[in-house]
Amino acid sequence: MQLPFRILSPNTKLRPKLACEITPEGVIAARQQKEEQAVMSFVPLPAGIVTPSLAAPNFTDPATAAAALGKALDEVASREKQLTLVVPDAAVRVLMLDFDSLPDNAQEALPIVRFRLRKLTPFEVDDAAVSYQVMHRRREQTHVLVTVMPATIRAEYESAVRAAGYEPGVVLPSTLAAMAALTTSDPALVMNRSGLALTTAITSGDELLLHRTLELPVSDELHHEELAQSVSVAQAYFEDTLNSSPEVLYCVGPGGAEEFLRVLGETAEVDGLRVRDLVSTPAMGTMGTMPKGLVAGVVGALAS
Repeated sequence: MQLPFRILSPNTKLRPKLACEITPEGVIAARQQKEEQAVMSFVPLPAGIVTPSLAAPNFTDPATAAAALGKALDEVASREKQLTLVVPDAAVRVLMLDFDSLPDNAQEALPIVRFRLRKLTPFEVDDAAVSYQVMHRRREQTHVLVTVMPATIRAEYESAVRAAGYEPGVVLPSTLAAMAALTTSDPALVMNRSGLALTTAITSGDELLLHRTLELPVSDELHHEELAQSVSVAQAYFEDTLNSSPEVLYCVGPGGAEEFLRVLGETAEVDGLRVRDLVSTPAMGTMGTMPKGLVAGVVGALAS
């Protein structure tokens, strides 16, 4: 897993002009054609083919997943073969860690980060894909964003891409990729709903303040309750951390903001929040029908 750039201030020159995201709903592929324009495609997947988690397998039918990848990418790829791969949040651990100090040299810092992760992850970290990014250094404390993906899970996703005839370059979790598509530097509250996973993130400028992924209940009633509780907790955290109330809740996920509000339920308190899509579904330059709410990851992966 590579993070060779500021996640919230990405530099496209360091990444491929081709990106795809694998979700439980299907595969979204996009290629940057010129500034602020991309061509996209979407290939749906049958329910249950992609079951994201930190335990293998994530694909119940790897051949079907690879076929969907190949079809989506072939529609947009032109001659490109290397791509940015966006994977589900549930297949990756994202942590915010504080260190007394951390060497500037990555070769010296990475073993320190891995050592810390051994106590925080339920899987082997010595062969896991680990990336880190310093959020800030203050006095004797270094605040670091760390992503870690089990080796077996990473191999599943990368093998599916290679089976489709492409080569994974940069690998990004869904929400971190999507947040690069934010068009504001003001503090932002983002929620990414994918399958039964919900990720809540809060950013302020180039700094990630919160990234939390939880599993939603299968029961519709409990699903509504957990989602409403998550919104309430996120609002409180935002207010406590930034001394202001969020005005907008940016949504990522199938059905977009409209479906998010439906799942949230009519009785849920949103406290004046305007719920809107993080990225609008493009009306032009898209091959096939593009479902609402699913393009933020690839748009962020290609952001400049």
